[in-house]
Amino acid sequence: MVETNNRRLPVGIQSFEKIRKEGYLYVDKTDIIWQLANTDKTYNYLSRPRRFGKSVLVDTLESYFLGKKELFEGLKIMEMEKEWVKRPVIRLDMSRAGAEPNTLRSYLNNIFREYEKEYSLVPNSTDSLADRFNAIIVGSYEQTGQQVAILIDEYDSPLQHSWKTPHHEGCTGIYREVFAILKANDKYEKFVFITGITKFTQISLFSVLNNLSNISFEPEYAAICGITKEEVLRDFKPEINKLAEYEGWTFDEAVAQLTAYYDGYHFSRRNMVDVFNPFSLINALADSDLKNYWASSGATSLLPKFVDDMEIKMKNFENCPIDSDTLETSDVTGGGAELFLYQSGYLTIKSYTEGIYMLGIP
Repeated sequence: MVETNNRRLPVGIQSFEKIRKEGYLYVDKTDIIWQLANTDKTYNYLSRPRRFGKSVLVDTLESYFLGKKELFEGLKIMEMEKEWVKRPVIRLDMSRAGAEPNTLRSYLNNIFREYEKEYSLVPNSTDSLADRFNAIIVGSYEQTGQQVAILIDEYDSPLQHSWKTPHHEGCTGIYREVFAILKANDKYEKFVFITGITKFTQISLFSVLNNLSNISFEPEYAAICGITKEEVLRDFKPEINKLAEYEGWTFDEAVAQLTAYYDGYHFSRRNMVDVFNPFSLINALADSDLKNYWASSGATSLLPKFVDDMEIKMKNFENCPIDSDTLETSDVTGGGAELFLYQSGYLTIKSYTEGIYMLGIP
């Protein structure tokens, strides 16, 4: 029998600290993460499908900016980072903010209250959310003497879920008010990182942060989320052997099956490295079984909002052309079904020729 009992796979775990302290397997992306954290660009946006490791990435960045050097021992970043400066970190998880203006305000109110307590800030009763956000950024900088890292995870969740409802305009109004502060406070900010699935260009962060750099298609970040074939073969040999033994396959046959089920995502035309869906791959190797983990983990309820005819068969989108401007810069509300299907992970880049992407099923 193949021995894998002493190896722990991080099924459903989004905490970098828990992964490292409790001995879960970690696919080392810290060289790419260091590169991102030390870019010349202050404001960065990354779009990836759901359950693709965005929250683990944000959590890893938080640990890095908090100077938790001990969590990174033995990882690639140790050869790159020499100073380990501890900075104030403001982190917002917008997937917890609901889909109505009152739940969005309530979430921001509660999270801002936590940071006000941390930095002994006392807001006036008349202060708006924007005033309080501003005071937290400035106050944390003044108290620590260090520029702030601001991490906003799943920024688009309230906008997605309120789209085509009476609550949408109220939510976007709050976004415009609160997040305009980011641009005004650039001298206090070391790094601003925003993740999401879909891109609402005119009605949220993208309208107030015109200097926001979209790194979603950049070649150096093509594999910052997800797991490459090289990483699969390097880090998961015992689990692949166990799957092969269960199914009566050779090692190479098991790799071929995993590849057929879960590989084939591409996120940059200039770096077409194959990326495995990490949620499905980790679950399959933990269970030693091939199933449709990603699709059955709560296929997005948003499909009907963006894809009019749910009877359309997915095969109709195989070899689907889309121009580069639409794919890379368009608002999801006006880009057509194929844009939403790409951003949400149902389609991926297959090829690129003279300004036209060809999309297809991963």
